[in-house]
Amino acid sequence: MCPCGARGETMDIKQEEITTLHNLRVDEQALMDSVRSNAEKRPVSVITPMLYRELQSPALGKIVQGLNKCDYLKEVIIPLAADNEKQFGKVKEFFSHLDIPNLVIWCNSPEVTGLLEELNEEGLDFLTYKGKGRDVWLAFGIASLRSYAILVHDADVHSYTEMYPTKMLYPLLEPELDFKFNKGYYARISFEDNQMYGRVFRLFLNPLLQALTDEIGTESDFIRFLRSFRYPLSGEFALTSDLALDVDIPSDWGLEIGILAEIYRNVTRKRICQTDLGFYEHKHQKVGNPEEGLVRMTRDILKTLLRTLIENDQIQISRKFLTTMLVLYRRRAQDCIRQYHADARYNNLDFDRHLEETIVEQFSTNMMDAGIQYIEKPVGTRLPDWLRTMSAKKDIRHRLLDIVLEQNRG
Repeated sequence: MCPCGARGETMDIKQEEITTLHNLRVDEQALMDSVRSNAEKRPVSVITPMLYRELQSPALGKIVQGLNKCDYLKEVIIPLAADNEKQFGKVKEFFSHLDIPNLVIWCNSPEVTGLLEELNEEGLDFLTYKGKGRDVWLAFGIASLRSYAILVHDADVHSYTEMYPTKMLYPLLEPELDFKFNKGYYARISFEDNQMYGRVFRLFLNPLLQALTDEIGTESDFIRFLRSFRYPLSGEFALTSDLALDVDIPSDWGLEIGILAEIYRNVTRKRICQTDLGFYEHKHQKVGNPEEGLVRMTRDILKTLLRTLIENDQIQISRKFLTTMLVLYRRRAQDCIRQYHADARYNNLDFDRHLEETIVEQFSTNMMDAGIQYIEKPVGTRLPDWLRTMSAKKDIRHRLLDIVLEQNRG
């Protein structure tokens, strides 16, 4: 619990390019009533992608409890990566405690794989790359059939309450606001561990964007767009169904940056917002290596970011560019560590400065290799959007839904 009864209220009212909905004095019951009323005409789906091992997490129980209070929801969709039918069955059994109508998508089941093989014959490759992005893409196909708005959030949120989906959906459902995309942001503070987390953002993306601006010589419009978000790497975002059909997304850990790149390309700024969710307790991943953990995440994010900079700003990426970027990144990351060290000391949080420096070294060691991999294979792992997919197979969403409905019977 947060000490002194604090609820995570924001202490500023600053607005920038992206409209920010601050947590100043939110009337939670009024917000819930508004969302419930508007959802009658604008139905809502929630997508919670998960891995089978997350079934053991206590966070899932809290998420089910919170969702059960969101009686305005049309459905909850759980895209699942499972090794076999037994694992799929256990996840279905767990979500039988969810009162809201729900569907578990076994994303790598033989039936779903067979459908993707048909798309592969049409030149649309959904088989080579597997990951969170592809699972979310599959869920978009079903949710967009039956809902006006879609909320995506992770399955590892330990501090989940019914207000998280309600706050995220309100800006899209309220006709007087009528936003098309909403990004959640929050403080990654663990009061149990008394530590500051969010290291991929604090120690990687934030200093990297500063370093890229230094190297390019000006802040590109896309970088300025990314820096307008308080927490661009959050896994919580909501969007309208028409937009969900029109986004190309990475299949890997570059999902969040890839989604923002598509929003940048497709949506006018006045229809985009971000919402303060207060303190948000997630599972904390290990630093890892090039194949897992935070290091793997940074590699995927870097590749997605480089591709997007080329597409949007025509920036030329070379080995010399990467070398300079790496030097500037290290300097900017060290500046960030000093700033967060001061912030942690002021707030009586534990802060291991040596550990933070070590993490930056691990991130930077892998940046050059990831950058060179991108230069050698710049196409990346981006999945075709649903509009293109439907032009190849018009009934593809309905066939996917039929498969999932059959798998969820019984």
